[in-house]
Amino acid sequence: MRKLATAVVAAGLFFGGMGVAVADSWHGLNMTTIGAEFKGSYMWEPQLQKHGGLRVKGSLKDADNGDGHNVYIYSKVEGYPWVRTKGVQRKTVSVDKTFFDSALLVTDLVEVQVCRDRGSLRPDNCSELRKFER
Repeated sequence: MRKLATAVVAAGLFFGGMGVAVADSWHGLNMTTIGAEFKGSYMWEPQLQKHGGLRVKGSLKDADNGDGHNVYIYSKVEGYPWVRTKGVQRKTVSVDKTFFDSALLVTDLVEVQVCRDRGSLRPDNCSELRKFER
């Protein structure tokens, strides 16, 4: 009887865990601005995997090959400074990055946008800031 009860509890935990895993599935993410675009998807990592960070996966494209400017993804995790994930001029690069707060078990807020680097004399043009909250 104890073995049966243990098996039922183990099966319940297993199938309950599968439901949690399905809840954190991939969602579409498209960001564009003049000369730059990102097409891909995102998901929140589980709590004990990469501090529960926001994983972004897709392609970062220089949409205007003739302008001579680079593109990048600009991201900020709550409490940390802004970070650039650089692209390449006249090319499309694959991005697979997890943004997380290393001081916490679960990251709660990440801000992301795609930008075109126009040099030091002119301001960069960026897409609308996307805020992701768990």
